[in-house]
Amino acid sequence: MTTPLSPEQLATQRQALQAMRQQLLAQQQGHLAGQSRAEHAHELLLLDPDDVRHHESDRALDLAISDRDALALSAVESALQRLAQGRYGLCADCGAVINPARLLLSPIATRCVACAAKREQPNAR
Repeated sequence: MTTPLSPEQLATQRQALQAMRQQLLAQQQGHLAGQSRAEHAHELLLLDPDDVRHHESDRALDLAISDRDALALSAVESALQRLAQGRYGLCADCGAVINPARLLLSPIATRCVACAAKREQPNAR
């Protein structure tokens, strides 16, 4: 069994998560150019009415990128919230301490390796 994260490790993880959040916010801002997601998607459709098919695929890709960024930002915010509540580094399924090496590789990890592996099995519930 691994030991809980030290205060120094928690501070390092907090800094890493805050840096991730800033990067994602900047990426999101750059992608949407200051518009809402709906405004940005609508603008893509208006670019060239003669090439609707092309713009529909651009719009779908744009929305997928926006969704990916929003999910990543949500995961980072959740990790920061767990950190503030003293629950960071504990598996969401079994409550065990998540290996610090795993958290260093993936600061947003919510499950220990064993529980993550169970969830990834094809017939997992």
